[in-house]
Amino acid sequence: MQRATKIVATIGPASSDIDTLTRMVQAGVDVMRLNFSHGKAQDHIDRARLVREVAASCGREVAIMADLQGPKIRVGKFEHGKIQLVRGAKFILDAACELGNQEQVGLDYKELPRDLKVADVLLLNDGLIVLVVDKVLGSQIHTTVKIGGELSNNKGINRQGGGLSAQALTAKDMEDIKTAMSFQADYIAVSFPKSATDMQMARQLANIAGEEYRHKPLMIAKIERAEAIPALQEILDASDGIMVARGDLAVEVGNAAVPALQKRMIRMARASNKLAITATQMMESMIVNAVPTRAEVSDVANAVLDGTDAVMTSAETASGKYPVETVETMAAICIEAEKSEDFRLDADFLNVTFNRIDQSIAYGALFTAYHLRVKAIAALTESGSTALWMSRHNIDIPIFAMTPIKATQRKASLYRNVRTLELAHSIDREAVLKEAQDLLLAKGVVQKGDMIVVTWGEPMGQVGGTNALKIMKIGDY
Repeated sequence: MQRATKIVATIGPASSDIDTLTRMVQAGVDVMRLNFSHGKAQDHIDRARLVREVAASCGREVAIMADLQGPKIRVGKFEHGKIQLVRGAKFILDAACELGNQEQVGLDYKELPRDLKVADVLLLNDGLIVLVVDKVLGSQIHTTVKIGGELSNNKGINRQGGGLSAQALTAKDMEDIKTAMSFQADYIAVSFPKSATDMQMARQLANIAGEEYRHKPLMIAKIERAEAIPALQEILDASDGIMVARGDLAVEVGNAAVPALQKRMIRMARASNKLAITATQMMESMIVNAVPTRAEVSDVANAVLDGTDAVMTSAETASGKYPVETVETMAAICIEAEKSEDFRLDADFLNVTFNRIDQSIAYGALFTAYHLRVKAIAALTESGSTALWMSRHNIDIPIFAMTPIKATQRKASLYRNVRTLELAHSIDREAVLKEAQDLLLAKGVVQKGDMIVVTWGEPMGQVGGTNALKIMKIGDY
């Protein structure tokens, strides 16, 4: 059974050898994520090359996502690596401190004291430690420990409710964008954007860096700041998709608020013809265990039922003991969840408005395929836009993005319910339609006598010109 929901897997020390990576791709990974918060530029270049080689050996196109670190606000280092904080103790965060101890620690974000006021609540180490600000004196933030625990080197800091002024793109991010474009990353994930401007700037930098390769990546906004929630629509409009990054977001808005926000964000992304990725701790226990908890199974399944394009692993596949098993388990959960989906395409179309010919053809193909119960929809596409529009609506008929362009195949690998096939470039309509039919026959998707719906643009070969739809009976060519 084909799986509609895609899997994004983070590559790291546990998954950087050819054997493990090959098994992960065979298990169903659609997008490999390179986490630029760790490693050097050459590490990412080497891993990207390995992903391309492994995907080619498996006969698949697997997309690469470069995930920027962003302005991760962290404490500095401790003299002995870590300390133990207890409730009621006084503790100082000092931007001028070089090496921390039991009384104080430094900051890598020197502007933090300017952003804070008395009674602000700081959450450290993903919210496990809570400090309340007593006063701010120059470079020093004097606090009282509300919830204690172990605090070690370089742990993250969030302010409850958000509001920190750090810019989304750091100097490191700008260099990392250049690195990502050197191996033509298909997606760039931008951490901590607060506005459309952050995404527009990242896109401009990526397009400039990719110009010599004639490559433009798709941009994913990671929603992990409280300020991003009221600006969600403008961020969506400036992006190609969003990531529901539940880690930092939960720390800023509270764990209880995240499930409803997840549903809202996925719903808004689909309504805006954008992509949605659900991430963070989806299979967390599989870092050390061979099987997930039942709660994790429900979490993945609910994301699928929410309509997410993809579910994502982080440490589970980057540094965990069971990277291949994690992917296999996640794929099985997705398939089971998709079996229970309720397909009501007519209801989806009641309030849809569009003024583009290619978009109207995409919706026409869906409507026709749904009511004729055809075996497949074949979108002959240069840019992949027609397949993307089709994928925004739930339909239990596979959509095939057929294109001669490798970059389009890789990007479309993230679209829900879309499979990609390479179709030779030609301006001969009849030859292309025959090749599309033969490809589907060769893959076992259809048999002679089956019906399919095909869309394409005339004249053949132009980008963004889908203007034709045909109902084909297999065997007519």
